[in-house]
Amino acid sequence: MQAEKEKIERWRLILGPSSHETMQSLNGGALELSQEQMLMDEALGAIYDNTVEEEASGNKLSAGLGSSSPRITKWLGDIRSLFDKEIVTVIQNDAMERKGLKQLMFEPEILEQLEPDLNLASTMLVLKDQIPKRSKESVRIFISKIVEEINKRLADDVRRAVTAAINKRAHSPIPSAASMDFKMTIERNLKNYNPDVGTIIPEHFYFFDHINKSCKWTVILDIDQSGSMGESVIYSSIISCILASMNSLKTRIVAFDTSVVDLTEKSDDPVDLLFGFQLGGGTDIEKSVRYCQQFIETPSKTIFFLISDLCEGGNRSGLLHRLEDMKSSGVTVICLLAIADGGRPYYDTHIAGKIASMGIACFACTPEKLPEILEAALKGGSLEHIVEQKNL
Repeated sequence: MQAEKEKIERWRLILGPSSHETMQSLNGGALELSQEQMLMDEALGAIYDNTVEEEASGNKLSAGLGSSSPRITKWLGDIRSLFDKEIVTVIQNDAMERKGLKQLMFEPEILEQLEPDLNLASTMLVLKDQIPKRSKESVRIFISKIVEEINKRLADDVRRAVTAAINKRAHSPIPSAASMDFKMTIERNLKNYNPDVGTIIPEHFYFFDHINKSCKWTVILDIDQSGSMGESVIYSSIISCILASMNSLKTRIVAFDTSVVDLTEKSDDPVDLLFGFQLGGGTDIEKSVRYCQQFIETPSKTIFFLISDLCEGGNRSGLLHRLEDMKSSGVTVICLLAIADGGRPYYDTHIAGKIASMGIACFACTPEKLPEILEAALKGGSLEHIVEQKNL
């Protein structure tokens, strides 16, 4: 009976106050919400109840959040204490869309109550030119929390993947503890295991060669900054800064809509880089690819990432021609399709099909797959198995 009662209470919260009498009858004529459930009911009603006016008698609650910052701040604080983080982000996003809070979210006291979320961060970046001076630092702190969280998830794996791929090069005869290849040294000396001392006594040590600047790989990230790219831009910025911090790579970061902006100099800080993007506007991918081609010095040691929804507003045939020329010259070309709503692919299927038909890896993937992609590309391996896993 307790389980049935809890089920009725959940449905009452989902359906709102108008369902109270019906839920009471299903519960034997009595249904009392706990104090916490009443707070939940009020919080959910503020967004999902269609009532917009508060009656003078006070018998009916208003669903409108109005424009009172203290009231909204309290409400945001309530939902953070009442619901799980995942549910909080859903309610916050619904509040922005249903109650017109996009401008109010730039109030510093409201920003402090918001749960960091990719969708909200994307909205902030779209509206960044409208951020009042008093809120700029609060917005930066909000976005920094998201950047830090993603960076923790990805940085070590990206660096490990790049190092593992590049260190598959010829070894150096010059001894240096810092550059010793411990794995190969142990493997090549297993035959020299001494049972008396219980360890391997190496006859020969192996060291990685120092990377010559002229042999560095070049990684070019050509990032679409049109309006649909918010989530992809955030991930791309963080990955770009991780790669730019590695001395073994030369990293170039380019953003485009109908114009092209080189953001490489902002790669020291992913938040600065994010604020360099101008989300919104049209798309001219061909122009950006043409711009990026000037940075290809050694095609066989260049990886070109096109990160886009492929909704080309410029020269479609020119875009396909340039990508084909780039691939034919020896460049590793990878097209990462836009993702939205936590990983849902969003892209022009016709152009994606044309690119894939040229033998260019063209797929959507979660950011966690990027280290595997980078390692395979730097080793000169095939990306087909990754594309097949994505079924795109």
